This record gives sequence, C-alpha cells and structure tokens, in this order.
Amino acid sequence: MVAIIGGEPHRFRPLIDRYREAGLGSGHSPDQLKIGIHSLGYVADSASKAANEFFPGYARSFSEIGKERGWPPVTRAHFDALLGPTGALLVGDPETVAQKILRVNESLGGISRITFQMSVAALPHPKLMRAIELLGTRVAPLVRTALASETAAAPLLTNSHRAA
Repeated sequence: MVAIIGGEPHRFRPLIDRYREAGLGSGHSPDQLKIGIHSLGYVADSASKAANEFFPGYARSFSEIGKERGWPPVTRAHFDALLGPTGALLVGDPETVAQKILRVNESLGGISRITFQMSVAALPHPKLMRAIELLGTRVAPLVRTALASETAAAPLLTNSHRAA
C-alpha cells in the first residue's frame, strides 16, 4: 500500500517499480506483487459540490498537521490544484473520480486495490453515506467496466502485433 495524500500520483511510479523489481528478484511471481493505494477523496453528485463540501475540513486538518511538519496553511488554490487531472485528491462527481482512479492505475502500472479516506474532512454522516453509495453504485462500476474493456482489448492488440 502506498499512501498518496498529496502531489501527483505518477511520481510514485519509481517506488512501485522498485517494489516490483525486488519482488521478482526474490522469486515472487508478478501476480503476487499487488499494488494498493491509499487516497484522500470524496464523491458527491457534482464536482463543485464535492470540492466545496470537502475543502473546509481538509484545509483545517492539513493546516493543523502542517504546523507540526512545517507546511504552510492549505489554500483553496493548492486544494484546487490537487483536484486537477494529475492531482492526488479523488474528489468530485462519480465520473471524475472514476477517471482519476483509471489514470492513477495507468500511471502506476496497475493497482489491485484502493482505500478511500473521507474522514479527514470531518463531513456529516449523511454526506459520507451518500459518498459511499456513489462509490459503490457509480464509481466502482465505471472503473470495473473500463478495466474489463482494456483487458478484453489487450489480447487483440497483442495478436495484431504478432501478425505484423
């Protein structure tokens, strides 16, 4: 498990590549070398609603942690940058969050699991329950469908390369 709570997830690829190389070098098969990520996130019915609901608690928590670790207080501009396509926060509407998960999966060379931490924002229980519902009914099916499509297409690409 790799905790990615800031920055850009693709920057963790060298760490994951090292893990895979060490595992293979120690005799483990590739299917035994699972990669999981731990991410901060929140899903709401719209991207703007998700961002606006998550930001206050996130900013409070990370500004407080920052005092101990020497980080500056969190600004909305910094938060918004982490919401971007390559940013670490999985905050948005179901489609946006699914696309970010797929992008992280690709940039890290494949992940097998993801943990999704919403508690950092101290949101009310009903909002967390709605986010969990959206994760299960909208985000997960989008991710599974996209990954199944990629897997189904992969043998065709491999076969076409062999024929050439």
